[in-house]
Amino acid sequence: MSTIILDESVHEVQAGERLIDVINRVGIKLAQVCYHPQLGPIQTCDTCMVEVSGKLVRACGIVVTDGMKVTTNSAAAAAAQREAFDRVLENHLLYCTVCDNNNGNCTVHNTTKMLAVEHQQIPFKPKPFEVDNTNPFYRYDPDQCLLCGRCVEACQNVEVNETLSINWEDEHPRVLWDGGSSIGESSCVSCGHCVTVCPCNALMEKSMLGHAGFLTALPKSALKGMINVVKEIEPEMGYGSILKVSEAESAMRQSRVRRTKTVCTYCGVGCSFDVWTKDRHILKIAPEHGPTNGISTCIKGKFGWDFVNSSDRLTKPLIREGDKFREASWDEALELITRRLSEIKAAHGPDAIGLISSSKCTNEESYLMQKLARAVVGTNNIDNCSRYCQAPATAGLFRTVGYGGDSGSIRDIENADLVLIIGSNTAESHPVLATRVKRAHKLRGQKLIVADLREHEMARRADLFFRPRPGTDLVWLSAISRFILDQGLAHTAFINQWVNGLEEYRKSLEPFTLEAAEQACGLSIETLKKVAHMIVEAKGVCILWAMGITQHTMGSDSSTAISNLLLITGNYMRTGTGAYPLRGHNNVQGAGDQGAAPATLPGYQSVDDPNVRQKFETAWGVKLPATKGLDNHLMVDAIHDGSLKAMYLFGEEMSLVDSNANYVQAAFGKLEFFVVQDIFFSHTCQFADVVLPAAPSLEKEGTFTSSERRIQRLYQVFEPLDGSRPDWRIIQDVANHLGANWHYKHPSEIMAEMASLTPLYAGVTYERLEGYKSLQWPVAADGTDQPLLYTKQFDFPDGKARLFPLSWTRPTEQPDAQFDLHLNNGRLLEHFHEGNLTNRVPGIHQKTPDTWVEVSPALASERGIQSGTRVLLRSRYGQVRVRALVTDRVHDKQLYMPMNSTESPVNLLTSSFADPATHTPAYKELAVSLQVLPEVDESPLPRINSRFGTPTPQLGVQVERKWKRSDYSVPGDGLVQIRIQRKQE
Repeated sequence: MSTIILDESVHEVQAGERLIDVINRVGIKLAQVCYHPQLGPIQTCDTCMVEVSGKLVRACGIVVTDGMKVTTNSAAAAAAQREAFDRVLENHLLYCTVCDNNNGNCTVHNTTKMLAVEHQQIPFKPKPFEVDNTNPFYRYDPDQCLLCGRCVEACQNVEVNETLSINWEDEHPRVLWDGGSSIGESSCVSCGHCVTVCPCNALMEKSMLGHAGFLTALPKSALKGMINVVKEIEPEMGYGSILKVSEAESAMRQSRVRRTKTVCTYCGVGCSFDVWTKDRHILKIAPEHGPTNGISTCIKGKFGWDFVNSSDRLTKPLIREGDKFREASWDEALELITRRLSEIKAAHGPDAIGLISSSKCTNEESYLMQKLARAVVGTNNIDNCSRYCQAPATAGLFRTVGYGGDSGSIRDIENADLVLIIGSNTAESHPVLATRVKRAHKLRGQKLIVADLREHEMARRADLFFRPRPGTDLVWLSAISRFILDQGLAHTAFINQWVNGLEEYRKSLEPFTLEAAEQACGLSIETLKKVAHMIVEAKGVCILWAMGITQHTMGSDSSTAISNLLLITGNYMRTGTGAYPLRGHNNVQGAGDQGAAPATLPGYQSVDDPNVRQKFETAWGVKLPATKGLDNHLMVDAIHDGSLKAMYLFGEEMSLVDSNANYVQAAFGKLEFFVVQDIFFSHTCQFADVVLPAAPSLEKEGTFTSSERRIQRLYQVFEPLDGSRPDWRIIQDVANHLGANWHYKHPSEIMAEMASLTPLYAGVTYERLEGYKSLQWPVAADGTDQPLLYTKQFDFPDGKARLFPLSWTRPTEQPDAQFDLHLNNGRLLEHFHEGNLTNRVPGIHQKTPDTWVEVSPALASERGIQSGTRVLLRSRYGQVRVRALVTDRVHDKQLYMPMNSTESPVNLLTSSFADPATHTPAYKELAVSLQVLPEVDESPLPRINSRFGTPTPQLGVQVERKWKRSDYSVPGDGLVQIRIQRKQE
C-alpha cells in the first residue's frame, strides 16, 4: 500500500491502481465520459482531466505512485474538463426529455448536470450519415455518437469479435462495422456489448425505442418539433432548467419500468443481468454486475427472450383424447395423473415409473423432482439431460480428483499461460467464456491450442490447431502423457506429493507410443511433440472440453485422460490450471448436484450408502429405495421391453435430443401413461397423455448452478401467464395429490432443506445469494465457498489425486462403402439446442432461419454440390433432407450439422451406442451417406449472417490516431501554458 494526496486529503492506494479508480472509490465526482471500469482507459473524451504535480493529465490514463499529489477541482482542471465536454457535445444532439435513454443512467445527461453546463460553446454539428437500422436488435445513430470509442473497445478487446473501429482520419469520423459495411451485413454477432457500454443513445436496443419514455412514442415529426423547441429555448433558459424537466420525466419512468436481476437460461456460463420491463414488454437486458460476465452477453442472452411472450405459450393443461388434445382444468389433469400413476404403481411396482428432470429449470425444481421420484413414487428411476453431454466429464473427474465440476472459475482460465480446447466450439457454444480466452490470447499473450474436427473460430485464432480423427482423442492424449513421462518432463515433485497410482498408470500407457498415435489419429509425431512441449513449458495449463469429447463411446475415458495429463504436469491446485468441462445447459451442473440421477442423492451422495439413505429417510419421513435406478438411456430400453410403463418428464425435448430419435419416439408411443410439462407444445408433447403448462425462468424464482459451480439467484420478472405455473409448484401439486404432505411456500424453503442434507451446499442460503452475490460449491456451513478447488488437497480420504489407467477401443460407428462419410454435429451461436426457444425470436430466426449440413469444398466439387443444394443424409438409423453449405470449416469426407432444427433433427440419424460407464449416447460417432437431390435452393445461410462478414482486428480504439488529427489539441493546454508563463515572470 502507498498513499497519495487527493484534493488535500491523504488516501491509501494499491500499487498499479488507476488514478481514476481511486477517485471513484473515494467518492469524488469527476467527469468521465469514455471511461468504464470494465473497459479500462480509452482516453478519447479528455473529460477526466486533473492536475498532478501542476500538470494536466487524464485520470484514466495514469496509475498512482507513492506521494502523488492530485487536484481534481483546480481552476485549470475544471476549465479543461468543461472544454473537453463541450467538444463531446459537439457530436451529440441533447434532447433528453424525449429520449428513450433518459433513465437516470445516461452518461451525457449526468455529466451535463455534474459540470453545470448551461450552454454549449461549440454548437452541435450534424453528421452526413443515415441512421443504420439494418440489425434486427439495435440501431446506430451517428448524429448522437460521441466518438468516445467505448463500443469499439468492447468489441475489439472484450468481446474480441473485432468488428468495430473508428475512421479517425476522415473529415467526419464515425463508428464503422467491418470498415464501412452496414451493420446487418457485417461480422457483428449481435452480442450487444457495444449497446451495453454506449454512454448515450447512439447505440440503442430497438426494443427500447418508442417504449421507454412517456413521450418517446410520438410520431417522428412531433418529436422533431419538440427537439427544435428545446434547442430554441436553450440559449435563453440554459440546460439546467431543461434538464430539470427531463429529470422529472425520468423519475416518472421509474414507476413503470422495473429492473429485475435474473440468470441466463441458455448455456452453462452463468451470465446474469438486469431485465428492464414495462408491463410484459422487455425493454432491454442490462448486464453490468454479473460475477461471471460483467458487461458481456451473447446474442441469446442479450436479445433472445421474445419466446416468453410468444402467442403459443401453453396456458392450460391438455389431456389426450384419441389423436387429439383437449383443454382441461388443473384439478382434472392432476386427478388423472394421480389415478394413472397410482394404478401403474399398484400393478407393476414403483420401478415401472420413470421421471426426467430438466437441466434448464432451477436447482429447487430438480431437487423436488428427485424427491418426488424417491420419497413419493418410491423409485430411483430419475435422470436429467446431463446424461447426454456432461456425465462422462463428471465421471472422469470423480475418478481422478474427486469433484465432478470445474477446477476453478472463468477467471482462472483467463489467468492460464496456455489454454487447450478439445472438442469444443467454445465461441459458439459458450460465447461469453470464449471472450475471456480470446481477450487473454490477444492482449496478454496467452497461448491457445485447439484440437477439433472443424476449423471454427477458436481454431482459427489458435497458435496450434490440429484435427485428430474422430473418436481418437484418448489416444493422442495418452501418447503425449507417455512422452512427457518417458522424457522426464513430468512434474515429479507434484506427483510425489499429491498423486497416487503412477506405476500402474505408466504401465497402462505402454500401447500409446507416438507412432501408434500418429497411425490412429492421423497426426504427425512432430505435432504431438509440439503439443507436449507447449504444455510442459507453460506456467499453467487449463484444458477446456465439451461434447466433442464426451459424446463418444470412450467419453468417460477420454475425459479421464485429460485429467491424467493435467496431473502428471502439475496443472491443478493453483489459478491458471485445471480441468474445465463446459456445461451445455444453464443448469446441467445444478441438476446433477441436486440428485436428479439414478445412483446419487443430492450432493452426489450414493443411494446405496445406508448412512446417506438414513439421513434422508429421517428428514423426509419415508423409506427410500436402495438400489440404483434407470437412467434416461436405459428407460427407453425398458419401455421397449415392457418393464417401464409410465413416465413424467419436464422441461426436456427428449424425443428430438436423445440419440436415435426414431427409436426413442417409438418407445414413447408404447408408454401406458406419459406426462410432459413444458412452456410450449413441443415435439415430445405429441406423445403425451397429459401436458402441463409450466413457466419459464423469467416467471419464477430459484437458483441456477453454472459450469464454474457458481450458484446464483434468479428473481421473478413477470407473473406466470394466467393458467401456467412454475415447475416447482406443479411438482409439489403432483406430489401432494399422490399423498405427500409438502408445504413449500417459496423456493428458498426448498433450498434450505436441500442444504441441510447436502454437504456441498451446506452454507447456501438465499440471503447469501441476494442480488448479484454468488457462491461456488463446496460451501461450508458458515458460507465459505471454494472458487478454486484443491488448494489444500484433493477430494479423496488421503487428500491425494489418482491416476486412472485406460485402454482404447475404436469408435463403434465406422464409415464403410455404403455409409462413407462422417457426420459431426453440435451447437450454433444463434440458437439454443433444437431451437424451441430461439426460433421464436424473430431477429434470431431472420439471421439463421434454417439448419444445414456443412460440406467441404473438395467434397462439394466431387459430388456437384453448391450452397443451397438439397441433399438426403442417410444413416443406419434414419434419414433427413437438408440444404448444403459449402465451407472450409470442415474438410475431406467429414460433414457437420447443427442441432437447431425440429424439422430436420440430426438425431434421426444418430445411434443408440453409448459410453458404457455413463450411457451417454455416442452422438459424435456417426457414418452417413449423402445423396444429392435435384432441387437447388438459395443458401441456408442468408447474406445478413455474421459468418459472411470481414472483421477488422486492431488493438482497441487507437486513440493515438485521433490525437494526430490537425484539429485536435489537449484540453487546457493553453491555460496551463499561460499559468506557467506567469509563474516564471
